[in-house]
Amino acid sequence: MLVVRGLDAGYRSIQVLYDVALTVREGQCCALVGANGAGKTTLLRTLSGLLRPWAGTIEFAGERIDGREPHAIVEKGLVQVAEGRRLFPRMTVLENLRLGASTPRAAAERERNLERVFGLFPRLKERQGQAAGTLSGGEQQMLAIGRALMASPRLLMLDEPSQGLAPKLVQQIFEVCQQINQQGIAVLLVEQNVQHALRIAHWAYVLENGRIVMEGAGKDLLGDDALRRAYLGA
Repeated sequence: MLVVRGLDAGYRSIQVLYDVALTVREGQCCALVGANGAGKTTLLRTLSGLLRPWAGTIEFAGERIDGREPHAIVEKGLVQVAEGRRLFPRMTVLENLRLGASTPRAAAERERNLERVFGLFPRLKERQGQAAGTLSGGEQQMLAIGRALMASPRLLMLDEPSQGLAPKLVQQIFEVCQQINQQGIAVLLVEQNVQHALRIAHWAYVLENGRIVMEGAGKDLLGDDALRRAYLGA
């Protein structure tokens, strides 16, 4: 579904990504893990069209998307949940959700997607008239994911969804990621929480200093001694 080859990217004169190559297959949950500053968010911003790649190609559903505008990429079904949630705090939960269905394809499926979001997150249905800024951190993360689901993604990219959450909520967010994937939506999960991410990933990549340095089945990488020493303190 997503094929990245030889990707270089960065900011002005500062290169962040070097010759990145990865593949996310249809229906797959794929993890991208690495330390803070490794280039994970830069990669997602490049895939979403917010940054233009310096070199390389990005194919989604068989078509080149590098160089396309972000809204056109979302319309094709590649949707990102940004780090930090990026909600509109004075708008209600329902208003934030409806904003997610802004493309023509998503607008046609708005009610079906809203039902799906409320099925995944009953708390959002209970609080649909409440201002987003008054929600707890965990509820805001649910809303950010729900808003992305309103865009009818074929591949959902999540940038650090567990960041800043209590351990109990972290587990819940990863369970939701699995549920979304089981509904047929491919997932690219970007996480510093390596242990949780690798446990649910079919395939995983390790990004270090802007380069892919390791890849394999999630469970296999979880048992890799070098990876455990580097990221799990084991």
